[in-house]
Amino acid sequence: MALSSFLSLPLPLVPTSSKSRRLLPARASSGAAAAASASFDLRRYWTSLIADVESELDAAMPMRPPESIHSAMRYSVLPGAGNEGAAKRAPPVLCVAACELLGTPRAAALPAAAALEMLHAASLVHDDLPCFDAAPTRRGRPSTHAAYGTDMAVLAGDALFPLAYTHVISHTPSPDPVPHAVLLRVLAELARAVGSTGMAAGQFLDLAGATALGEAEVMQVLTKKFGEMAECSAACGAMLGGAGPDEEAALRRYGRTIGVLYELVDDVRSASGNGKMRSNASVMRALGMDRALGIVEELKAQAKTEADRFADKYGDRVLPLYSFVDYAVERGFELQDAAATP
Repeated sequence: MALSSFLSLPLPLVPTSSKSRRLLPARASSGAAAAASASFDLRRYWTSLIADVESELDAAMPMRPPESIHSAMRYSVLPGAGNEGAAKRAPPVLCVAACELLGTPRAAALPAAAALEMLHAASLVHDDLPCFDAAPTRRGRPSTHAAYGTDMAVLAGDALFPLAYTHVISHTPSPDPVPHAVLLRVLAELARAVGSTGMAAGQFLDLAGATALGEAEVMQVLTKKFGEMAECSAACGAMLGGAGPDEEAALRRYGRTIGVLYELVDDVRSASGNGKMRSNASVMRALGMDRALGIVEELKAQAKTEADRFADKYGDRVLPLYSFVDYAVERGFELQDAAATP
């Protein structure tokens, strides 16, 4: 599909008016839940989830022949010695949080959470390649192609995609508590998110220079390249947790908004570029700092509005959703430190 065709697709995420030049006040969230979220220990919650996800990932990727490929896969996904290269694990954390919000045990979502991290890592391995971002480092250490060579990096990324699907099929507790039909929907959602109309489309738009065109095009790149994975994470957690159609739709919107919010805040904080996106500087040139900050506030308010939908029904279980929004903007703690906490 031509670039112009992609850019003509509707963008269901944020308003793109450039008239607002000030920070917009966030919509007040439900009183009790909003107040309680300020004291919710997101660091402790995230730490406990990272420990579970790391264990799931380590067991899913044992060393076996051919060792060069499996070593590169493990390097791409798992942290190094001394926590070097620790990852935030945001996709699996979002998946599990959505599942637990609905009252379903964490164990139902852990295989899909690990699969999401495999897909996320595979996309980063490919994104870092010389033909794309040519990034020499990732998560504080050499990127996979820099450490293993371009050939092994391509193979490692290719192998992580089917491993993710296999892991969901073979390890999700089904049919109890996860019905087979739900398992199939989760697999379809994973495939959709990384496919030619999802994250791959975001990479295409980025390569095609869409971020140099204007605000709508910038937001389309951010939505496809970063919002898709977060939407998929929340949607998979919703499916595994037994969400109804309206709940799943709200969690999809929440996830997509969080994904774009997190990346846009990164772009604002590092407008000169940090190797994560070839068009990082173009994002800020297209938006301008004032408008970028305005969109951050709009996204923050939108995400909290979606979280509000669950406050009355689920009480304190919605607190992680509120806290993720605040963390996406404020970065109140270092997740590498959190991952290292016993």
